[in-house]
Amino acid sequence: MVENPFEAEIRVGEVLEAQAFPEANKPKMTKLWIDLGEDHGEVQSAGQLDHHYEPADLEGRQVLCATTLGSVRIAGFKSEVLTVGVPDEEGYPVLVEPETDVPLGGVLF
Repeated sequence: MVENPFEAEIRVGEVLEAQAFPEANKPKMTKLWIDLGEDHGEVQSAGQLDHHYEPADLEGRQVLCATTLGSVRIAGFKSEVLTVGVPDEEGYPVLVEPETDVPLGGVLF
């Protein structure tokens, strides 16, 4: 587990599948299945993304993922990476993503 968030490894992934996650305690949660490329494979993530995104609109999108923070279980779903976002005026996440397509698995520097 990383103690300092600035030591986290952040990689580019592509959302393969997204589903609403009404079983979670927080509102507007989404389950994501993300491809981190050939060397890192497929991972799962859960985030409070339904405030700004329909699940179907997330599929195929490139996102940034913190991959070294450890995993957590949310309502039985294993979230293995943190999908990186910044808060809007109300505190809800807006995804941080590359402006153009880049190779999957690439590390943020």
